[in-house]
Amino acid sequence: MFIIDAHLDLSMNALEWNRDLTKNIADINKREAGLTDKPDRSHGTVSLPELRKGNVGLVVATQIARYVAPDNHLSGWHSPEQAWAQTQGQLAWYKAMEDAGEMLQVNNLESLEQHLELWNDGRVNDKKPVGYILSLEGADSLVTIGHLEKAWQNGLRAVGPAHYGPGRYAQGTNATGKMTAIGRELLKEMERLKVILDATHLCDDSFWDALSRFGGPVWASHNNCRSLVNHNRQYSDEQIKELIKRDAVIGGALDAWMMVPGWERGISKPETMNCNLEVMIDHIDHICQLAGNTNHVGIGSDLDGAFGKEQCPYDLETIADLQKIPALFKKRGYTDTDVENLMHGNWLRFLRKAWA
Repeated sequence: MFIIDAHLDLSMNALEWNRDLTKNIADINKREAGLTDKPDRSHGTVSLPELRKGNVGLVVATQIARYVAPDNHLSGWHSPEQAWAQTQGQLAWYKAMEDAGEMLQVNNLESLEQHLELWNDGRVNDKKPVGYILSLEGADSLVTIGHLEKAWQNGLRAVGPAHYGPGRYAQGTNATGKMTAIGRELLKEMERLKVILDATHLCDDSFWDALSRFGGPVWASHNNCRSLVNHNRQYSDEQIKELIKRDAVIGGALDAWMMVPGWERGISKPETMNCNLEVMIDHIDHICQLAGNTNHVGIGSDLDGAFGKEQCPYDLETIADLQKIPALFKKRGYTDTDVENLMHGNWLRFLRKAWA
């Protein structure tokens, strides 16, 4: 089945993790053997060949670079200009992948339909470019509001105003507070340019503030359910219901600490915590029960988002194993149409409406 994954940090892996994503994942992991500078070394699950193997033909791919103020102890850049430069390097990598025929930017209705036709033409996927929709995870790198239009001209189509901690435009995971003054201006400019608001990572205060101000399309690219894992990174039932009212789609994430309660980073193991793909279905099913249908769920795996095989479902070796999800969903009594909604249909409906 054709799959859309709404959240992959591909350029971060290429530039900061120094992974050649054109290689087989086994070769990437072999080259990292013995390295300890990142917690997930030699445990990667994502590469372009694995995406093709899994028929994951379209992804939402990120740029990401956080600005950190002097009193912010998170990792990040010391000025917005440095953060902007980092995202431009990431953009250059995507462009290099396009030049090599490995990827193809999808940024409007015409390119979307052409790409779908290519990937569903019945031929093998080995040489097909993986389509990507460019998204900015955390808006700190936008030096000014005017930089948003520059980014839009380069294909940016979705923005999450915050990531972890306090931000220049909004407050993210583990922070508190509403959108900042320039954050409110950013929302206006996003609406003018028809940029999708990714509500993922917004803290509760900024979430409600942003949705009250923004009239454009909203999605949550990679978010799970607070009622199943109680953390502010997750969405409460009230927030999920609000997203449903906005006709949003919520992508289920595969980071183990978001899937099962009590996960301890660097200590817990997927097998001992019973973290498998069935747990993802638990979160998806919870959203479906709140909605009364399957129209608001999708996949936003976040695989290799600074974690790897050591912190994802034990029955997933690579991203190609997303193909196991349809059978698990149907085992819960969901129909073929429901499965298509989850695997690609809802994201496509959302994009066609947003880009009409």
